[in-house]
Formats: sequence, C-alpha cells, structure tokens
Amino acid sequence: MGGAFEAGGMSESAVAAAVGYDELATLKLVALDGGRSGPVKLSCSGVANRLDVSNQTASRRLQRLEEADFIDREVVADGQWITITDAGESALRQEYADYRRIFETPSVVVLDGEVTGGMGEGRHYISLPGYMEQFKDRLGYEPFPGTLNVRLGDDAVRARAGMTALDAVPIDGWEDDERTFGPATCYAASVAVGGDSYEPVHIIVPERTHHDESQLEIIAPDKLRDELDLDDGDAVTVRVEEAEYE
Repeated sequence: MGGAFEAGGMSESAVAAAVGYDELATLKLVALDGGRSGPVKLSCSGVANRLDVSNQTASRRLQRLEEADFIDREVVADGQWITITDAGESALRQEYADYRRIFETPSVVVLDGEVTGGMGEGRHYISLPGYMEQFKDRLGYEPFPGTLNVRLGDDAVRARAGMTALDAVPIDGWEDDERTFGPATCYAASVAVGGDSYEPVHIIVPERTHHDESQLEIIAPDKLRDELDLDDGDAVTVRVEEAEYE
C-alpha cells in the first residue's frame, strides 16, 4: 500500500480515462501487429487505411497514446517503430476484462504466487482513521495493521485481469489538514497454503500505486504470516470471489 494512497501525479485510471475509444482501437491494432512483444514498424498511412481515417487522425491518435505513455515510438524515414508500454498493456487488459464481464460470468479468479517482503508502509496507512473506519464498516472487520505481499507468476498476472469483472468493495479517498489520501478497491478472497486456508481476506488495490500487476497486497483481521506460518518465498493460492457490499 504505502505511498500508493498519497496525493500525487495522474493515476493510472485517470490516464486511461484521458485516452478515448478511438485511441484504444489504435492501440489494439498495434498489439495485433505484435507491439506487446517488441517494436513493430508502422506508417501513419497504413494505420489510417486500416482504421478508415485520415493520415492526420491516425497521427494524432498515435501522438495521444505516446503522451499517455501507452506506447514508445521511434520515428524513422519510412515510418515509425512502436512498442506498447506496461501502461498500454494494462489498458488493453482492462478492455479485455470489460468484454469478459459482458460475455462471461466469472465467479472465482484463482491466483498463484509466492510470499514476498513489503516495504513496511502498509501498517501506517491501514491504521489511518480515514481508512480504518471504512474497513470496519464495509469489510466487517478491523484489519491487522500490515499487508501480506504476494508476487504473482506470469499466468496469474494474466488471470488477474478477471478480478475487475467481480463485484468489489470501494474504499473512498479522504483528506486531513495536511494531505489527500486516494481511494482503493477491496476484493474478497481467501489465502491457502498446503492444506490450510484463511478467510476472510481482501486484496486491496489503491487507485494510485507504485506496484505493478505482479504484486498483490492482502489485508485480513489477523497477521496472515502467523496464522498460516508463512515465510518469504512460500507458495500460496489466492481465490478471489464476489464481494457482498451494498
């Protein structure tokens, strides 16, 4: 969690909101040409023809994607080399999750990972009254002041996109006399290791975070490392389910 809840620059969701459907369609075209795995060579005229728009419009869409840090570009004499960034891939994963929500009805997302050490900031932020009161009211418990950090494998990172199709518990942002603290989303889950399992827990996803998609932060009423006898490097399975919240 840590600095994730502090006021700061433009959040990932705010950046995504600044890029419209037309730009996302252009981003998808780059991805279909292989831009996720490395640079692909494209021309504005080629992009324009495939999207049925003018060269100027195609150029403008690519520029907006670059300004939003969704792509990296290197312009050469006969076109440009384009690579989709981590932020661009995250935006595509969100689109994918939205379509899954339309056409599928997932009830559980299973994520495998391993316990890893955090930066020790979760204890402070979870204990702040502006968050703690919401946790008690909306999650039904007072969290242990700290998070269990889990690093996901590649398959689990891809599966994580399905979480956004599940109902979750919103945690509102708030402010005190000195600073603003950002909102977050809590996903209901359980944590299992070997034959032992613990629930309820919640995966907490701040709107502003320094973590990438491979990191989970989990809160629970108790210290999960003690309850499940966990050490760094231990393999765990996190089952994410629909949250009950009105």
